[in-house]
Amino acid sequence: MADSTDMDMPGESQYLLVDIRVLPEAFHKVVKAKQLLAQGKVKNLSEATKAVRLSRSAFYKYKDSVFTWHNTDTRQIATLTCELIDEPGVLSSLLAVLSAQGSNVLTINQNIPVDSVAPVSISMRTGGLSCTVAGLTKEIKSLYGVVSARILSN
Repeated sequence: MADSTDMDMPGESQYLLVDIRVLPEAFHKVVKAKQLLAQGKVKNLSEATKAVRLSRSAFYKYKDSVFTWHNTDTRQIATLTCELIDEPGVLSSLLAVLSAQGSNVLTINQNIPVDSVAPVSISMRTGGLSCTVAGLTKEIKSLYGVVSARILSN
């Protein structure tokens, strides 16, 4: 059985996963203010705290301790590797298909073309796909300018 002192380690951050509905309203406001700042919807901290009706002192008290948690279930992240013909619009049409099918692109890495073919790696969230990953891959392979496409991880 764990000793109560396990939770009292000075100098070390410890975290709990807590349902947001049981937290004080100030925590919600801190998260919202941080989002407003990060998204550029407000110009500065004063505007952010005013917009969410939170004192600046409460913001400073909690800003380094309150964060949102996003379920980053790796089963919903896939990495697509492709070889694309080096022509304007080819990558754009690929990204349009990914968007239309409901994927959320996390990273894109395109290397310098060799022999007019550029290798591209795209990591994406697949939880919102309106088709299967295999169906998405098939659709991508049919696009003009796509030499090859395959899912490395899913």
